[in-house]
Amino acid sequence: MTVDIYSKDGQKTGELELNSKIFGIEPNEHAMHLAVISYLASQRQGTHSAKTRAEVRGGGRKPWRQKGRGTARAGSTRSPVWIGGGVIHGPKPHKYSVKLSKKVKRLARLSALSCRMQEENIKIVEDFTFDEIKTKNFVSILQNLQLSKEKTLVLLPKYDLNLYMSARNIPKLSIHPVDKISTYDILNHKKLLFFKGAIETIENTFLK
Repeated sequence: MTVDIYSKDGQKTGELELNSKIFGIEPNEHAMHLAVISYLASQRQGTHSAKTRAEVRGGGRKPWRQKGRGTARAGSTRSPVWIGGGVIHGPKPHKYSVKLSKKVKRLARLSALSCRMQEENIKIVEDFTFDEIKTKNFVSILQNLQLSKEKTLVLLPKYDLNLYMSARNIPKLSIHPVDKISTYDILNHKKLLFFKGAIETIENTFLK
């Protein structure tokens, strides 16, 4: 499959043949679903905690005698049915992580990339960098490429400080090295803007 390559001015400069093993497979929805569930689960801290009646301070003395008052029996003021008592089956710290095999993770990312390719939501731009950190310059490039109104993920061959700092405050825009992206990152953005060099990086990542 062939896609157009654009300059940062928005002008077509050539074409590039993409590997069908990465951008042209039949998307596996179940693998993508599992990958997204795993990603979101990993974002949870799992530090929530509630005290049981054994952990609440106090309650060691029996509040009143067992018989003769005409009221219910009570052995502690920290019973879960009392105000200020413990919590029955309350939350305790634990991990929410969902583990996936390497094959499923790989299939999910390839499926997500192929989905965006089928939707014609992938655009490739010639590699560029900035001599200084300037958000206005990055905004201008997005306008030239007609991506300023879309939720866009910019994929770099490698980390570039000036590009990252210039792009980080732009609404609806994320920027990452291509080998660090997840299935969630791909599916969470409507448009993917690949640097030309990132295509070679992703091929080396998935086809080595």
